[in-house]
Amino acid sequence: MKGFIHSIESFGSVDGPGIRFLIFLQGCPMRCQFCHNPDSWKVGVGEEWTADDLLDKAERFRTYWGDKGGITVSGGEALLQIDFLLELFEKAHRRGINTCLDTSAQLFTRQGTFFEKFERLMEVTDTILLDIKHIDDEEHRKLTKHSNRNILDCARYLSDIRKPVWIRHVLIPGITDKDEYLEQLSDFLQTLDNVERVDVLPYHTLGIYKYEKLGIDYPLKDVNPPTAERIENAKKILSKKVF
Repeated sequence: MKGFIHSIESFGSVDGPGIRFLIFLQGCPMRCQFCHNPDSWKVGVGEEWTADDLLDKAERFRTYWGDKGGITVSGGEALLQIDFLLELFEKAHRRGINTCLDTSAQLFTRQGTFFEKFERLMEVTDTILLDIKHIDDEEHRKLTKHSNRNILDCARYLSDIRKPVWIRHVLIPGITDKDEYLEQLSDFLQTLDNVERVDVLPYHTLGIYKYEKLGIDYPLKDVNPPTAERIENAKKILSKKVF
């Protein structure tokens, strides 16, 4: 089996525990207005790699990982290629490699073959980086073109099975950076029993040039990054559960 790969980074320090080898899979069903990688949306393109070839390359950097490091698979949306992802993580665990999945969980459902594969995937996934784009369903639809109901259900499922989770939340002025929404998200996180860390990711405009290159209109061109004060405010509100 081969997976479609968007890009690879050999040294990541913020994408899971320790130092990580980062694998970005191609394809994403969401259309987040703030996305800085629109070139990762298209399905069925990118470099084709086998799981063994990726792991062979990753292990060249194993001496840097220490006790906590390993591989992190992100996207696009990695769950679009769940069969390849499952093979990759199963083989990684057989090699004694720590695994981390960065996902928006938009594809999550407790029904059918997807859930059967997801259950198997969780057996060989050590940590989840769960991106919660917006806590309000209507606002989430405006921001991403999708509901957040199954995403929050995935968060509950991961809590039920006690899978270690790091929450990631992009702070966007006028959209997610409102105290009422931050408090709602904090309240939701306090219902979970598995959250190890909450990362507030300040909105930025570093990917605008990709939209220009692809001929796509950038929807948030008039939005500026959040101030240091608002970032600290969000961290304070969302860290109630962890700290």
